[in-house]
Amino acid sequence: MILTTTDFVPNREITEILGVARGSTVRARNVGSDIFAGLKNLVGGEIDEYTKLQATSREQALQRMTDDAQRLNADAVVNIRLATSMVMQGAAEILAYGTAVKLL
Repeated sequence: MILTTTDFVPNREITEILGVARGSTVRARNVGSDIFAGLKNLVGGEIDEYTKLQATSREQALQRMTDDAQRLNADAVVNIRLATSMVMQGAAEILAYGTAVKLL
């Protein structure tokens, strides 16, 4: 499966648009991470616990989008975008979406 943020695949022709492929996940912080984050906030610097949580969430959303594209029998997903939104205090959704296409 080819994944790209561009609206084309170099040296390939898009022959059919199959629809929007999407995948999302909602993640919440935990008390342990919040305690370490609070301490880190006092001294400054990157909050590793949240960085890891974001990275894991992003990868899961992308994998779910890829799975959705495979259900559509896509060869590629073009114009991939990521969006995030707060669902509730301490919980956020990450959405990955793009156009599922067939290639020549």
